[in-house]
Amino acid sequence: MSEPAHPVPHQILVVGVNHRTAPVELREQLAFPAQHVDGALQDLLTLPSVDEGVILSTCNRVEVVAVARDGNAGVAEIEDFLKRQPDVHLKPTRDHLYHHARKNAVRHVFRVASSLDSMVVGEPQILGQLKEYYAIAQQAGTVGSILHRLFHRSFAVAKRVRQDTGIANRPVSVGSVAVDLARRIFDRLEEKTVMVIGSGAMGEALVRHLVENGVRSLMITNRTFERAVELADRFEASPIRFEDYGRYLRLADVIIGSVESEEALMTRDTAAEVLRERKQDNMFLIDLGVPRNFDPLINDLDNVYLYHVDDLADVARENLRGRESEADKGEEIVDQEVEAFHRWLTSLDQVPTIVALKRKLDEIRQGELRKSLESSLKDVSERERKAIEDLTAAMINKILHAPLTRLKQRPGGDADYDDALRALFDLDEEPGQGRPPEADQDEEQLPARLPEGRPGRGTVASAPSRRRPG
Repeated sequence: MSEPAHPVPHQILVVGVNHRTAPVELREQLAFPAQHVDGALQDLLTLPSVDEGVILSTCNRVEVVAVARDGNAGVAEIEDFLKRQPDVHLKPTRDHLYHHARKNAVRHVFRVASSLDSMVVGEPQILGQLKEYYAIAQQAGTVGSILHRLFHRSFAVAKRVRQDTGIANRPVSVGSVAVDLARRIFDRLEEKTVMVIGSGAMGEALVRHLVENGVRSLMITNRTFERAVELADRFEASPIRFEDYGRYLRLADVIIGSVESEEALMTRDTAAEVLRERKQDNMFLIDLGVPRNFDPLINDLDNVYLYHVDDLADVARENLRGRESEADKGEEIVDQEVEAFHRWLTSLDQVPTIVALKRKLDEIRQGELRKSLESSLKDVSERERKAIEDLTAAMINKILHAPLTRLKQRPGGDADYDDALRALFDLDEEPGQGRPPEADQDEEQLPARLPEGRPGRGTVASAPSRRRPG
C-alpha cells in the first residue's frame, strides 16, 4: 500500500529485542533496571523525532515504545539509543532488533500486555511489569496523551482477553515452568532443599509453585529481610539474611535466582567451593535474572546443572499445547481493539481541519448576525437576540454534522476529505491566525483528545508540559 500524500503525524513505534530475537547474553546488557529507567527516559526524549516514550525491561524483552513525528528517523534514532547504552558490549544487529510502526505497534503492545507474546502464553506477570514501567515513565513526564491512551487501553485489552478466553484457566508463569523443569531433574522435589533468592512478584510465584509441588525444606532470601520473613511466614519456610545466603548454599539442592543484580550472585569459583562442601552432590541452578544472577561458566563444572531463562522455552511450548485455540481467541480480541484504537488515533489528524471549519463558519455566522442586528434587526429584544443566536448556532452545527462525521470515519491515511474541505472552504487563507481557546473545549463536536481517566495526580492532564532541551 502506498504512503499517504501527507505525512501522518503521531506515529507509534516499538523498537526492541525479546527472547525470540536475541540471546540472554545480549538482553542482559540492554536491560534497564527499574531504578535506572528515569535517566534513560530523559535521554530518550532528547532524540529529535521522539515526543513520548516508555521503556519496558523484563527477563524476556527490552523495548522502547515511542511516539515520533518521523517514523523512519524515529526507528533509527531509537536503535542507536539502545546500541549506545553504557553496558552494551555485544552490539545488537538488525537480526536482533525488531521494530513495529502504526497499527502493528499498537497490536504488539496489546499482545504483550495480554501475554500473547510471552514465552509462557497466559502468564500474569507481564501485565504488572508493563504497568510498573508505564508508571515510571508517567512520573518522569515522558508520557503524553497518545501513550497514556495506548497503555491504558492495553490494560483493558489484557483484562478482556483473560476474561473472555480460557488462556488463564491453568495459571502458568516463568516460575511455574522453572518448577516443572526442576521436577524433571529430580524425581521427588519433596526430598530436596530449595533456596529462592529474591522475593518479588516472581519470587513469590516460585515459592507458591514449590510448596504446591511438595517442597518441605525451603529457604528464602531477599535484600529486604522483612520481605523474606513475611514470605517465609506465609509458606512455612526459613528466611535468610541476604548478606548471609552464601553460607547456606551448600545445603541447597536447588537454587533459583530471580533478583535484579548488576553482578553475579554466584561465580564459578563459589560454585566449585560449594560443590566441594557438598562432596560433589548434584546441584541444580535456575537463573531467572536478566542480567543473569549466576555466572554462566558454572556450567563447566561437573555435577552442577545451570539453566537460564531462555532454557525454559521448550518447557513453555509444551505448556502451551491445549491452549492454542484460546490464544487464537485472544488474537481476535486484540485485532478488534487495534482497529478501535486506530480509529481514535487517526481522528486526531482531522482535529485541525475540524476546528478550522467550525471557526470559519462561526465567523461568517457572527459577522452576518452582527450586520443584521445593527440594521434590520436592531429593534429586537435581548431575549429575541439570544433566540436568534441559538438558532443560527444550531443551524451551523446541523450543517456541519454530516461532513464532519464522514471526515472522522475516513480510514487512516486517506486525506481526500481533509484536502477537499480545506480547499472548498479556503481554510488555509489565514495560516497565521491562532486557534481560539474555546475551540478546544467543544467536546461534543470534536474527537476525544484528552487521556482516559480523571485528571489528577499521575495523569497527563495534571502533569506539567515538557519542553525539549534547546
